[in-house]
Amino acid sequence: MHIRDILAADQTTLSFEFFPPKSEAESQALFENIASLEALQPSFVSVTYGAGGSTRELTHNLVTRIQSTTTLDPIPHLTCVCHQASDIEDILTKYAAAGVSNILALGGDPPRNLPSYNKADDAFQHAADLVRFIRQFNERKLHPDPRGFGIGVAGFPEGHPSTPNRLDELDYLRAKVAEGAHYICTQLFFDNRDFFDFRERCELAGISAPIIAGIMPVTSLASMKRMAQLALGARFPAKLLRALHRCQDSPEAVRNVGIHWATEQCRDLLDNGVKGIHLYTLNRSDATRQIYQNLGLRDSTIVRRR
Repeated sequence: MHIRDILAADQTTLSFEFFPPKSEAESQALFENIASLEALQPSFVSVTYGAGGSTRELTHNLVTRIQSTTTLDPIPHLTCVCHQASDIEDILTKYAAAGVSNILALGGDPPRNLPSYNKADDAFQHAADLVRFIRQFNERKLHPDPRGFGIGVAGFPEGHPSTPNRLDELDYLRAKVAEGAHYICTQLFFDNRDFFDFRERCELAGISAPIIAGIMPVTSLASMKRMAQLALGARFPAKLLRALHRCQDSPEAVRNVGIHWATEQCRDLLDNGVKGIHLYTLNRSDATRQIYQNLGLRDSTIVRRR
C-alpha cells in the first residue's frame, strides 16, 4: 500500500524495522519473529540497507519475501553511498516489478571496508538527490501504481552528526521534502523533549510532511552500546542510565527497564498526537510485543481508523 494511503487510513501508524539476516539460521529465526509480529497488524515494516549497499541482495531478498509471503507492507531502505544512477534504476525497477510500494531514501553511512571510499564518486551526493531521482522514476510511470513509489526520508531529533549547524540541518530536511518525500521517519532517541522540539522546529521551518518517531528499546547493555555506535552519538538521559546501572548485573532487569522506558516514551508520544511510532526490533519480537501489551494495543484497534 502506498504510504499516502497508509497515513490517511491510520490515525497513528505503528511500524517495525528489520535488518537482513546473513545466514539460513538467522533467516529462519527472523521469519518466526515476523510471523509473531504480523499478528499485531503493523502499518508497515522497513528493511535496512548496509553501508555502501553491502546488503543489497540480502535486503532485496528479504523485502520480496515479506512482500510475497506475508500480509505486511515492506519499505526497503535505499542509500546514496557507492551507487551510480544505473544501480538505483535497476533496484527501483526490480522493486516496482515485485509490487513494492514505498522506499526510504537515505544518505547512508560510508562503508567501513572501503578505506579509499570517495563520496565524490557517488552519483547522489545527498539524500535530496536520491529523492529527486525516485520522483523522476515515478514520473516515467514505471511503477504499477500510477503515483509511483511513496518516498520516506530520515529526520534527526538530536541533530545529524555531520551537520552541527541545526539551521542548515533543517534546510537539508526541507530540501528532501521539497524534492518529493511524503513522510519523515526519525533516528532513534530516548528523550521525547528532543522529538517534540524537532517537530516544532520543522513546523516553524515550513516542513509539513508527517513525522514518525523512531523508538528502540534497550534490551541489553551490549545492545545499548551498539545503538550508540549505529546512531553516531545517541544521547542516553541520566535517568535512564541510572536505572540501568542499578540493575546491570541482571540481564532480565536491564531488559525490563529498557522496555518500561520505551513504553513510557510511546505512551507520551501517543498522548501528544504523534503521527506514527516506528519500533526498531533488532530482528526480535518479544520486546515489541511487550510494549504493545503495556500500551493496551491489540491488533492496533486503538490507533487505527479502519
